[in-house]
Amino acid sequence: MLDKLQIVKQRFDEVSDLIIQPDIISDQKRYVALNKEYKDLKVLVDKRDEYQELVNNITEAEEIISDGSDQEMVEMAKMQYDEAKARIPVLEDEIKFLLIPKDPEDAKNAVVELRAGTGGDEASIFAGDLFRMYTKYCEGKGWNVSTVDFSEGTNGGFKEIQFEVSGEDVYGTLKFEAGVHRVQRVPQTETQGRVHTSAATVMVFPEAEEFDVEIDPKDVRIDYFCSSGPGGQSVNTTYSAVRLTHIPTGLVAQCQDQKSQHKNKEKAFKVLRSRLYDLELAKKQEEDAAKRGSMVTSGDRSAKIRTYNYPQGRVTDHRIGLTLYDLQNIVNGDIQKIIDELMLAENTEKLKASDETI
Repeated sequence: MLDKLQIVKQRFDEVSDLIIQPDIISDQKRYVALNKEYKDLKVLVDKRDEYQELVNNITEAEEIISDGSDQEMVEMAKMQYDEAKARIPVLEDEIKFLLIPKDPEDAKNAVVELRAGTGGDEASIFAGDLFRMYTKYCEGKGWNVSTVDFSEGTNGGFKEIQFEVSGEDVYGTLKFEAGVHRVQRVPQTETQGRVHTSAATVMVFPEAEEFDVEIDPKDVRIDYFCSSGPGGQSVNTTYSAVRLTHIPTGLVAQCQDQKSQHKNKEKAFKVLRSRLYDLELAKKQEEDAAKRGSMVTSGDRSAKIRTYNYPQGRVTDHRIGLTLYDLQNIVNGDIQKIIDELMLAENTEKLKASDETI
């Protein structure tokens, strides 16, 4: 364990030196990446220091106990020894989880797409509820949410809505939300008071940089059209909305959220890049999940992952069999406890799958 952590410490010292170099500071992209690495490594280095201290405490305590000349010191040493022995296995588990290689995608921003599924108007209303839930969650984490495109439902909510989320480790957190979400409740339009089941699909793509995916302009058909929905005088009068069609794959990305055609085009290309990148990533996730037998992030967009049951105030995540009777807080954005459990389940799977002995 200490040998492994020594390598981490060497890299930490290296990064600590790099981030104060003027040429690194002037290269914003590299500086941000190294700063992130510094933060991640610091957590491990602090754990290493604690581990080293515990090992030293055990050695020191053993020496005092074996000497046995001062009974009071022996009693204190035994306490020190017991405390250190109890803490070490817990700390080793914490370190093992921290040493699991991080997915490079996790640090990326994300594009999230919500689509109403079965259930008609109620499914659109539910998609709107999910959008509100994610917006509140992201705001609570200090992340920025920016709408790309949407199509409103006839009785509220959205038939579909697409939005970008930017911040720290966004994709690594929100990727657990991808899949089919079900709601069981009495719809506003239901006169008999019967509980209906509706669904909405959540898709989460890592936001791809230009160097992640190269798009040949000849492969893209660009259509301009009038915006629909809120937006002031320019709506339905100027061709500011942009639709991109990637001819080889048939993928479509459009944006009508901005008043400027140029900004809409830029956003639409960002979404198209992310979707193309996600195609490759989904294949990789499926392969990884098949190897681990994982249901946590499997890449299967059609998998039913969570049910929100209003009559019982219950939320169940089917991948890990987690049930929480806290529906009101969860739909108001308090989803961190679910994500924490999913992260723990995935890390445990990765730990089991790792052939490497830590």
